[in-house]
Amino acid sequence: MTVDAPAELKELSATLSSIEAVLDLDALRRELAELQEQAAQPDLWSDQDNAQRVTSRLSQVQAELRRAEDLRRRLDDAAVLHELAEAEDDPAARQEVDSELAGLRRAIGELEVRTLLGGEYDRRDALVTVQAEAGGVDAADWAQMLMRMYLRWAERHGFPTEVYDTSFAEEAGIKSATFVVKAPYAYGTLAGEHGTHRLVRISPFDNQHRRQTSFAGVDVVPVVQPADHVEVDDKDIRVDVYRSSGPGGQGVNTTDSAVRITHLPTGIVVSCQNERSQLQNRASAMAVLQAKLLERRRLQERAQMDALRGDAGGSWGNQIRSYVLHPYQMVKDLRTEVETGNTAAVLDGDIDSFVEAEIRWKQQQESAGTGR
Repeated sequence: MTVDAPAELKELSATLSSIEAVLDLDALRRELAELQEQAAQPDLWSDQDNAQRVTSRLSQVQAELRRAEDLRRRLDDAAVLHELAEAEDDPAARQEVDSELAGLRRAIGELEVRTLLGGEYDRRDALVTVQAEAGGVDAADWAQMLMRMYLRWAERHGFPTEVYDTSFAEEAGIKSATFVVKAPYAYGTLAGEHGTHRLVRISPFDNQHRRQTSFAGVDVVPVVQPADHVEVDDKDIRVDVYRSSGPGGQGVNTTDSAVRITHLPTGIVVSCQNERSQLQNRASAMAVLQAKLLERRRLQERAQMDALRGDAGGSWGNQIRSYVLHPYQMVKDLRTEVETGNTAAVLDGDIDSFVEAEIRWKQQQESAGTGR
């Protein structure tokens, strides 16, 4: 199909202008200058918490400005290239314009979705836990497939990840795993993945090749920062050490370096076994516990606000997405109705269409006053 380049350029420019207005580029440039001045202070690191806040925000503001300015520059260059292609009647140049417009459409759409992430914790790194639910060995295998899907998604985007803990199941797959995605807005981007994911397929573990339905739960919480003041009293926790299990290096599996922390007042249990050092594992496990407690506090505060507003808080349900591999191929989100028949690509981390639709869906729900 032939692209109407002038109309496309006009539409993309208008969309980008709206995004620039929401981002308020002038305000970002002023904030950048202030942050650069603070970062240049010789005593910056005398207060480590403040220094981390300044340097982290400085990096985010630089990235946001660069992204918006690069898109505007690309759009202007595409307009110039289109004029040259028309003036010289150059088919190859026209094709190059069409290709660039397709890329700009995707990139501007992604930035538009980013402007919807204005929640208190949306800018944070994301702490993701995947856990096998109903379905026996198939559920454990499914949990491992989901974990791989998210790690591949992060890899596609160049986002660093770190696996804190993996509890392997006896026959195949995992009982649970916890990992962090380190990227600006990782939490806001992945928050919609929280819930139960359902898989329907011919079980590879069933000798009679029967169809099996299995479930895995995904929990997504923001990573704690020093300003959150999530205090954990030593008398409120029980710390157990044990030998790491599953695949790993020689040193990992031969010492009691793995750490499990139980928060007695809430019953929350977290563990970490990815480091050789018991001290490092304890620090990582404590960070996970603080993130879980922060999310618990946030949900309690939201429930109180819902009660004050008279909001019954009716949930849209815990099951969020179905992945059907037999008798047909389809992945479908139960909230947004987004679906695809390319199940292999989804399970290999191509989930952006689902993630972006979740963000837009959530914004619509909040705009309608449901807060869901």
